Amino acid sequence: MNRLENNNIALGADFLRHEMTPAASAAAGVEGYMEHDAAVYRTLLESTKAIPWKIDWATMEFAYIGPQIEALLGWAPSSWKTVQDWAARMHPEDREKVVEFCVAQSQAGTDHEADYRALTSRGEYVWLRDVVHVVRDARGDVESLVGFMFDISERKKTEEKLAALQRELEALSFKDSLTGVGNRRAFDASLEREWSAALRHAAPLSLVMVDIDFFKSYNDYYGHVQGDECLRRVAGVLSSAVRPGDFVGRFGGEEFVLLLPNTGADAARQVAERCRNRIAAEEIAHERSPFRQTVTASFGVGTTIPAGAADPVAFVNLVDTQLYHAKDNGRDCIAAVNRVG
Repeated sequence: MNRLENNNIALGADFLRHEMTPAASAAAGVEGYMEHDAAVYRTLLESTKAIPWKIDWATMEFAYIGPQIEALLGWAPSSWKTVQDWAARMHPEDREKVVEFCVAQSQAGTDHEADYRALTSRGEYVWLRDVVHVVRDARGDVESLVGFMFDISERKKTEEKLAALQRELEALSFKDSLTGVGNRRAFDASLEREWSAALRHAAPLSLVMVDIDFFKSYNDYYGHVQGDECLRRVAGVLSSAVRPGDFVGRFGGEEFVLLLPNTGADAARQVAERCRNRIAAEEIAHERSPFRQTVTASFGVGTTIPAGAADPVAFVNLVDTQLYHAKDNGRDCIAAVNRVG
């Protein structure tokens, strides 16, 4: 809470005490002074953007609400009769949570704050913050609630922009900037998540590792700019060959990885074969390749049903070994392993 809000709350408490509490035993001169004092506080309060209010706890009726409410929301002060009017003019998505919170805090005698969207007379919504002070009587029972409403719409807009920017930056941090597929960080996060899910449900999890054949020769012959374009095209082919929900990422250099949840060994091999055929169908020229002078790839495939203390890193290493078997067996082929636990 900023200094202005603190000052306004203190000022409002003084105002409401002077304005709402009769001084039955005071002398006429003191009463006159207090009436003048209350008028000063009222003028000050009603010239601020903060909107003061008071609710009688016994009747749940508004004893007072500042005239600024009409300028902000379009509803005349006279239309704010009970807490039902306050709740009814709250966004439906906010109403239950905010009302329950405020009632619980008030019953406990705890000062509190609540943010919510308030309906205007034009049918629009404005973000408000209610800062609430619980007033107790001599016995310690809740007597009334006093507080201020603040228009925090601009603050919320700024917060939403910052949140959107944060989400965008987070998404970028999980994306390979060259190919647009997931990066190594995204793969690690996806593997951890899918491994836990497979372990819980005793479901199969498959991994496909892909390595572009003779890519160093490709870069040496065509140059790095063309090499980058080759990587982008292969990433696009791999992405087109999997289901929504499957993960495609760049593991490093010319190596890619596919993570396939709820996928058995036969289905995983079919995915790898589909990727191999689609890469061949692209017919990306590769003069230095012995395979039809086009770009090809080697595939390592593994399937497991995680159990007990099984290690996902060990599983990745196992599939990586299959990839090297494929490369040792002449490249442009698939090597697979099926492992339980």
